[in-house]
Amino acid sequence: MTDQTTDEESVTPSPTRETPLSGLPRGLHVLLTVAAAIIVVAGLRSFASSIGPMFLALVVVVVVSPVYHWLRRLGFNGPLATAGLAVTAFGVLAVMLAALIWTVTRLVQLLTSDFYTTKLSETQADIETLLAKWGYTSDDLGAAMADIDLTSVAGQVTSALSSVLGITSAIGLILFSMLFMVMDTGAFTAQLNAISEVRPAVVDAFRGFAQRTRSYFVVSTLFGLIVAALDVVALMILGIPLPFVWGVLSLITNYIPNVGFVLGLIPPATLAFFEGGWQLSVWVIVIYTAINVIIQSAIQPKIVGDAVGLSATLTFVSLIFWGWVLGPLGALLAVPMTLFSKAMLVDIDPTTNWAAPLIALSSSSNGAGPEPPPEPDDVEMAADAADSADSTDSTDSEADGHAGDELEQPEIGGPRIGDPEI
Repeated sequence: MTDQTTDEESVTPSPTRETPLSGLPRGLHVLLTVAAAIIVVAGLRSFASSIGPMFLALVVVVVVSPVYHWLRRLGFNGPLATAGLAVTAFGVLAVMLAALIWTVTRLVQLLTSDFYTTKLSETQADIETLLAKWGYTSDDLGAAMADIDLTSVAGQVTSALSSVLGITSAIGLILFSMLFMVMDTGAFTAQLNAISEVRPAVVDAFRGFAQRTRSYFVVSTLFGLIVAALDVVALMILGIPLPFVWGVLSLITNYIPNVGFVLGLIPPATLAFFEGGWQLSVWVIVIYTAINVIIQSAIQPKIVGDAVGLSATLTFVSLIFWGWVLGPLGALLAVPMTLFSKAMLVDIDPTTNWAAPLIALSSSSNGAGPEPPPEPDDVEMAADAADSADSTDSTDSEADGHAGDELEQPEIGGPRIGDPEI
């Protein structure tokens, strides 16, 4: 009877944790989740002009925050370490702005020069001659290109590149956000240490986001420098003007996943067309594509994926999604935004760790979640093995008990029952 009761208790399912939505059907859970996601995304789009620059400030502070801890370990007090962190953070932002402004300025100066204005006129004449052979008149081409000139093109390029970082309208927000975040770095670190024993999952999620974000930018910067150096050497050999400008542009666009190299390819390929015709332009395209395929498409995604735990497919989808939600700045911050969302929605709650393998590069990535449940056959085999082990233990226990009774007989002091002398 006792064995039967034990068996019944062993198969009784363990109670699950109750949640406010535990009584609702699974389909309704999905619908509520989708509805909440739509509301959140709509809110993000409404405040994209503020959220994008503030998150950029957060990313810069997170990337350079080890400077604060390094200075503290060297013996500097809190204010001095904070000042060192502020100098580093604003220095990184200043370098980014200077590189962008220099690239845009040099591109505008080059496109508006007399040489390239003449080249555009010659190109237009060549196109008219070619189209005339195919039956099109110059009037058709003139109507299509009447509003095109290098000055307007330069203005469009300037506007597009300025909007990539959203610096023109949000520079003050970025600077003030960085200032207050830097000032709170020491206090925030102390608060994380204080709650690490009470809410370890929350602390691990925040620290995981910071570590993966730093790893992403370190790896992207390293590969960006390699790609930029190779591009500069190739452009110098081909004789393309301003090779270092295009190298800096290649480094900046390397932070945009998947399509960044295309943005960095357009200006030098266009200049190559004006300088040496379509043959030279094709050479630039081929060299840029070869470098991108070897380094940015074959090597870098593997290392970045291992560093941040995101699959290549999710990285590409995040580029489209965050670019749509936050604009050009969202494309630049696509990977950090995805890492932050993963930390807040998956890593922060142990019950959602099952979703980690679906978004990670492989099951061995950090936060891969629990192991899959065993197959039914494996469960039955394990149960039979456990029953056999219990039976063996019972037999051994009985044998040990009898042996113990025999050993408990006194060896001294008077005859024992069963002795020949009695």
